[in-house]
Amino acid sequence: LARLGVEKCNIADLEVFELSNFNRQAGASIGSIGRQKADVLAELARDINPRCEISVFPHGVTSDNLTQFMREVDIYVDGLDFFAFQARQMVFAYCHANGIPATTVAPLGMSAGLLNFMPGRMSFEDYFQLSDRPELEKAVRFLVGLAPALIHRHYLADPGRVDLKARKGPSTVMACQLCAGVAATEALKILLGRGKVWAAPHAIQFDAYRNRAAHTWRPGGNRHPINRLAIAIAKRQLGI
Repeated sequence: LARLGVEKCNIADLEVFELSNFNRQAGASIGSIGRQKADVLAELARDINPRCEISVFPHGVTSDNLTQFMREVDIYVDGLDFFAFQARQMVFAYCHANGIPATTVAPLGMSAGLLNFMPGRMSFEDYFQLSDRPELEKAVRFLVGLAPALIHRHYLADPGRVDLKARKGPSTVMACQLCAGVAATEALKILLGRGKVWAAPHAIQFDAYRNRAAHTWRPGGNRHPINRLAIAIAKRQLGI
């Protein structure tokens, strides 16, 4: 976004860089170990464009700072951890209530799964149906809803690496880089009002490993019969 010329943004992240981030995260380096992720990324953006006006929220997004974080925001780009359900539900609910476009692009295997939530269209909660469900069921519903086509599932070398109960899953730099490109492209289209923007319940997934793209339409989101079946199968496999 900085390289595209976006000069005003808010960054929120409560974590510091660790060795475990090196396989995939921009900003992860020997020099950034132990430093706040948001501070490092803000510095990178300012090195690209010194005119960038960046507000850093080093404690993440909370109910106490959400209004400030969203002040004068034209679009929200979701980069929260997969399992940050409480924060994600809070942020997307705020965007829906205040007419702020929100885009989320998830790294799945070696693919990117895109969902846009646009003003006046289907909300995040209406699509995913997370509500007050147990966290493990939220994880299943979120995973199924992100990429209903699941075109990344065929090449997972070690299924044991997916452990939703332990809040663990495999990740690759290819997927994260794809997500960055897709998210920036969607932000560009939304901000400039140019180009087709598919809003939920439409979902798009591109898998670089399989050289495949899938565009799904699930009216009702996770209420849709196909999604409901996928959720039931996943819950049975996990014993929940």
